[in-house]
Amino acid sequence: MDIIFLREVRADTIIGVYEWERKNPQTIEIDLEIGIPSEVPCHSDNIGDTIHYGVVVERLRKALSEQHFLLLEALAEYIAKVIREDFGAPWVQVSVTKLGILPGVRRVGVLIERGHRPR
Repeated sequence: MDIIFLREVRADTIIGVYEWERKNPQTIEIDLEIGIPSEVPCHSDNIGDTIHYGVVVERLRKALSEQHFLLLEALAEYIAKVIREDFGAPWVQVSVTKLGILPGVRRVGVLIERGHRPR
């Protein structure tokens, strides 16, 4: 399987279980690995045959500015669902990270994988 990857995508969203976390948007960091449905774009050299990563980032930033989550797990699941359903990816790995949310801890996050990754 061919994979598109995006690293350290930053987006602002309201997330957290504590009231103080939900007062202002936080910058989160997203890492994605997205399975491409076929090898066609490798041969066609046509953007229409692949998953347009610029559109993925734009769609996620817009959604995260409008939607709010309590848990990173729920946010990661939402992202995975969007990528699989709206962009047709057979497999996705999503990492969502909060930056500097705990004293003495640089990053806190979750990593999920959805779909089937052929071997």
